Amino acid sequence: MSSLAYKLAVLVFLENPYGEHLLLLRAKAPNLGSWSPIGGKLETALGESPFECAVRETHEEVGLEITAADLHLFAMIAEKAYEGQSHWLMFLFRCKKPLAALPPDISEGKFGFFSREKINTLPLPETDRTALWPIYDQYRDRFVTLKADCAPGQPLRVEIEEIV
Repeated sequence: MSSLAYKLAVLVFLENPYGEHLLLLRAKAPNLGSWSPIGGKLETALGESPFECAVRETHEEVGLEITAADLHLFAMIAEKAYEGQSHWLMFLFRCKKPLAALPPDISEGKFGFFSREKINTLPLPETDRTALWPIYDQYRDRFVTLKADCAPGQPLRVEIEEIV
């Protein structure tokens, strides 16, 4: 395998007061045309922590003011060779503060609230469908570290490294 860049990112799982999940219909790559939780890359040049990034991205993308105390880090997943383009170290957070209303559209896409059952019928990135949402379902109140081999042309392999 050729040398690929490593990217650090967060995903933030937000819900409204009715337990519906906020998803963004991505208008840009990666995941163009797919629904996914909000998130973004860490500002590594600034030494930003995953919690700081999650707080910043939540404010930038949906306008919700939160603090690190409003977040529960429930998973860390190392994705090898995602779309053959780069490796990702992803930090998955569940926001404990509900989002009252649907945020306005942003340059990265438009938002929707969906029940957990409805999410299964949406166009999702394949790794979200086969790994991310099952991880959320099983570990959202705990903490798990995983690694996933996402090499193109190979079946997705996800392996648990530790559960706390």
